[in-house]
Amino acid sequence: MVKTIKTKRLPKDPGPAGWNEIYRDKSSFPALDKDIEVDWVIVGGGFAGLGAAKRLLQLLGSKERIAVVEARGIAQGPAGRNSGFMLDLPHELNSDTYAGSKEQDLRQIRLNREAINLAESIATQYGMDKALFSRSGKITASATQRGYRSIETYAKHLTALNEPFELLGASELKDLLGIDFYTQGLRTDKTAMIQPAGYVHSAYQGLVSEGVQVYECSPVQEMLLGDSVHTLKCANGNIRAKNVIMAVNGHIQSFGFFKQSLLHIFTYSSMTRALKPHELKALGGIDNWGVLPADPMGSTIRKISDHAGSGHRVIVRNHATLNQSMEASDGNLKDAARLQDRSFVRRFPMLDGVEMEYRWGGRLCLTYNSVPAFGEIEKRVWSACCQNGLGTVKGMLSGMMAVEQAVLGQSELLSEFLKHQQPKRLPPEPFLSVGANATLRWKEWLSGIEL
Repeated sequence: MVKTIKTKRLPKDPGPAGWNEIYRDKSSFPALDKDIEVDWVIVGGGFAGLGAAKRLLQLLGSKERIAVVEARGIAQGPAGRNSGFMLDLPHELNSDTYAGSKEQDLRQIRLNREAINLAESIATQYGMDKALFSRSGKITASATQRGYRSIETYAKHLTALNEPFELLGASELKDLLGIDFYTQGLRTDKTAMIQPAGYVHSAYQGLVSEGVQVYECSPVQEMLLGDSVHTLKCANGNIRAKNVIMAVNGHIQSFGFFKQSLLHIFTYSSMTRALKPHELKALGGIDNWGVLPADPMGSTIRKISDHAGSGHRVIVRNHATLNQSMEASDGNLKDAARLQDRSFVRRFPMLDGVEMEYRWGGRLCLTYNSVPAFGEIEKRVWSACCQNGLGTVKGMLSGMMAVEQAVLGQSELLSEFLKHQQPKRLPPEPFLSVGANATLRWKEWLSGIEL
């Protein structure tokens, strides 16, 4: 008995992925142009796909054949469109302070750190530069009393979790960042900062060196699920595989799974042109830093230093829209650009005249109750999807966990991971989209200059 699943839509991402554009050592992976047969095929070449492929190698070595197939170019999709924070500590986007319950947060910290440890081992094994992966920590900062109250609450929560942190005042933030916009900050030291496109390119190059087949620009158009072998059809070739891991985040819905359960959010970013020497001097501060807003609707800011000709740059990320079509409009991108230009001017008056070179949007997937879309969804087909806005860490983690479920059946880490509910059903349209976008705009307004 064969079950046929036709893909309803292919990924579309607005604007060029700036991280990918500035990375000079991009690798080129082939498109699938022939029929192949493997033991494992991973659909999706982002962080979840990476976590799955690496965990398969760890558990099975070279005994079984592994392929990764990506619809777009490697790092052209969401994997190359995030802000490059691999967060170990709680970052609950549905919370006003990022925090959840104590028990839940302790469990999530353990899981997040396992994923970051895997990411670090990949960086070490494949000889990545510190510009691509560094355990440099992150700062959560505020410029308003409302934001400061969030920092105070978050600090109390971290104390209850027995997690170390350092509170920073305005002068300390000025010394670190070079700007005097922020008045209060909280620094933690276990977050990893990455150049997401560079990291992903280097990681998949490393997987190829270990025998994994990686194909890009090869969207799966149809799946034929059989009793012993599944067939995945692409435009110019088919993949026969005993086992399938779906690592496509929200696009799992395009294959007919988790209907009416997934929220498709776009967030938006702008990246400056390369800064000139006199502009760098005027800015001051340390070479590389990342700031998360105390208010979850505020602006995420990064400053990065030159890597192999990429240039010293500033990245601003803010604004979110719910787009259940999984496509963002030109209007969405223009609205975000206007907000980001305003945010940049507020924070960097000394960089007057510095233009944005790249602007883009990236897809997130959330569930109403902040749980993953995970598990064996058909016989020998596993979903490692819906990262709830934290694709770098939770993507890596869900890929690892899907493999542990498929290969081991159970493990201590998997038992921890599986302590979650199933995704809740969403309200019907048009109430969902109208209500969610109105709420997002209201929360952005409340964030004030934190945005």
